[in-house]
Amino acid sequence: MKANSSFENRSSSFWAYAKLISEKIGYSKGGQLRTYSSKQVLKKLEELEIAYNLNELVEVLDYLNYRTYALEKLAKNTLMTVEEARKEFKQLHLIHKQEGYLCSLPLNKQKNEKKDFAYFTGIINILTERTLRRYANKNGLIYGTDLIFDDNPMRLTYFTSDTNKLEGIMSRRFDGALPSTVNPVAIWEIKEYYYTTTFGSRIADGVYETQLDGFEINTISRETSRDVKHIYFIDDYNTWWNMGKSYLCRIVDMLHMGLVDEVIFGNEVFDRWPILLERLLENEDIQIKLDLF
Repeated sequence: MKANSSFENRSSSFWAYAKLISEKIGYSKGGQLRTYSSKQVLKKLEELEIAYNLNELVEVLDYLNYRTYALEKLAKNTLMTVEEARKEFKQLHLIHKQEGYLCSLPLNKQKNEKKDFAYFTGIINILTERTLRRYANKNGLIYGTDLIFDDNPMRLTYFTSDTNKLEGIMSRRFDGALPSTVNPVAIWEIKEYYYTTTFGSRIADGVYETQLDGFEINTISRETSRDVKHIYFIDDYNTWWNMGKSYLCRIVDMLHMGLVDEVIFGNEVFDRWPILLERLLENEDIQIKLDLF
C-alpha cells in the first residue's frame, strides 16, 4: 500500500482530529472497521467541547472512511495465515537450495513443534536476492560482488558525506538494508506474528517504534537531501486483522503522515516487492555497490 496523495502533507491539526475521532468513537465495532458519519462525529466533538473548522473536518472524515475502505480492500485480502505463509516459503526455499542462494533464512522464536523458519522473513530475503540476481545478470554485474543487500543488519544504520563525515545515525537496528547499513537507499522492517494468541504490548510497541524510526529518517533526509525508502512489511491474518484492526489503522495513518514510504501486506510481497526493488536499482542516481566497510 502506498499513500493516497489526496491525504498527504496534512497538518498536525488534521492528524490530531483523525486520531481523536478514532479514539473516542472507536476504530472498529463488532469485528468490523468503522465508517464515520458527520452527525456522529459532530456530536462527539460537541460532547468533548472541541472546536473545529468544518471544511477541515469534512476532509478528516473523507480520510477516515478511505482508511476503512483501503484496509477492507487490501489488508483483509492479502494477509496470510501461517499455513499459507509456510506453503509459499517452502516453494521459494527450493529455489534457495537449488540455486545456491546466499541470503540467511532465520528461525522464528517459537518452541517445540512451532519451531521453524521465520516464513515471511525468509520469503522477503529470497525474493530480494532473486530480484537482485536477475538485475545483476541483465546488467553485467556479479551478485555478491557488485550487487548485494544486508539481510540481517546487526548494527545501526548511519549516513556519511562524500568526505566520510558522519551526517546521521538511526537509533534502532532494521531487518534489511539495500545495499548495507552504511548510506542505504532503502531500509525495511518485518513484523510477522503467525503464532500470536493475543495482541500484546510487544506488537503495539513495534508500531510506535516504527513511527519514531520514521521521524528520524525524515530528519536525516531533510538535512542531507537524501531519499531513503522506509518499507514496512507485516503479516498474519489473525494477529493483524482479527485482533489488531486499530493498529492497522494506525499504520495507515503512519503511511499518510510520511513516516513510512510503503506498507506491504502479506502476499502483496510477491508482486509489489520485486517491482519496488527494480525501481530502486534502475534509478540512475543510485549506485548499489557492495559496501566493504
